[in-house]
Amino acid sequence: MNFDDLKIYLPKYLSTESAEELYESLRDFPQNIDQRIYTTYLKEEPVIFQGDGLDNLIVVNLPEVEKKNVPAMIISNTCDIDPNNARNFPSQIIYTPFINFAKYSDMLKKDSSKSIEQIEGHLNSIKKQHITQIFYLPPINDVFEESIVFLDRVFNIGSGFVDRKRVKDIRLFTLSDYGNYLFLFKLSLHFTRIQDKVERKSLI
Repeated sequence: MNFDDLKIYLPKYLSTESAEELYESLRDFPQNIDQRIYTTYLKEEPVIFQGDGLDNLIVVNLPEVEKKNVPAMIISNTCDIDPNNARNFPSQIIYTPFINFAKYSDMLKKDSSKSIEQIEGHLNSIKKQHITQIFYLPPINDVFEESIVFLDRVFNIGSGFVDRKRVKDIRLFTLSDYGNYLFLFKLSLHFTRIQDKVERKSLI
């Protein structure tokens, strides 16, 4: 797609400066998947944003019942989990836990059925965001290790579990406009494929 055509699908609420920064980042994709996907602009906000990395969220890997508190990435839409948005039912925060990229790499290399070339190719594809169910997260110096999340390994907890007054203390990162766009694109690819090549017809 021509980049000028792509602009039609990009956010219209951004300032001119932010919009140009986003356009420039997308032009350089995927060679620029680095700390540019993060921002410190919203670090003081007592809001859980979609794509935030938060510490200390609960994970239970069924059918095992052991409970763990781990860092994870928020999948829920920002507005849906905002306590200020009144609704007739309690909202849940949906999230997926981080997996350390180095540990994932080491695990793959223990698999004797895969060649080093195949494994390196897979890891490189992850870093370029080519694998639809995995979102790659580059490291942040002394704050966050290089990680991935699997979009098919999601959990949820009541929105009230996270005290909004403590969000600033447990937040590991917030995505920039560029990072958020990449994340939303990956979510759309993973969860919604309009051309799934399945003819369904109407109820007969």
